[in-house]
Amino acid sequence: YYMLNKPMGVITASRDERHDTVLELFPAELRRGLFAVGRLDKDTEGLLLITDDGDYVHRVITPKKHVPKVYFARTDGMPTSADAERFAQGVVLGDGTQCLPARLECLPEQGGCRVTVYEGKYHMVKRMLAGCGTPVLQLHRLSIGALTLDPTLAPGAYRELSAEEAMLVFAEPAS
Repeated sequence: YYMLNKPMGVITASRDERHDTVLELFPAELRRGLFAVGRLDKDTEGLLLITDDGDYVHRVITPKKHVPKVYFARTDGMPTSADAERFAQGVVLGDGTQCLPARLECLPEQGGCRVTVYEGKYHMVKRMLAGCGTPVLQLHRLSIGALTLDPTLAPGAYRELSAEEAMLVFAEPAS
């Protein structure tokens, strides 16, 4: 189990003919059998888990387990308290896709907001915030469950997780 600080500009894939991938950030001798736990968009940065444990991946990404994924989004404009209420009820995206209830916390002093989701759909956080009239300028995943991104990891850097750290994703995060 590895924690990666995914940089912008690389895609979350095992291999790709046209783009750099997150696995290419690892030495060739470590890559065999590894894959990402979920996805982050090419222009999204932050916490990404990498493992060879398929059962672990399923348990982390399935909405049934309610594993929270927390993002900081720098936005063009600031969502409102009414938007936060919509998130809490479960947003319906422009294409009719229903999202599970999520948490939106406005942080005007930081120039953005914190969004907590319990599922992963295509460009979900960006689409939810765009629906509020506040498009995302920058998106950064901070944590999965109670596991937070190691602040000493530079973008593109990774480190192995202890067994205890790997299981923090299933623990409730501190409020």
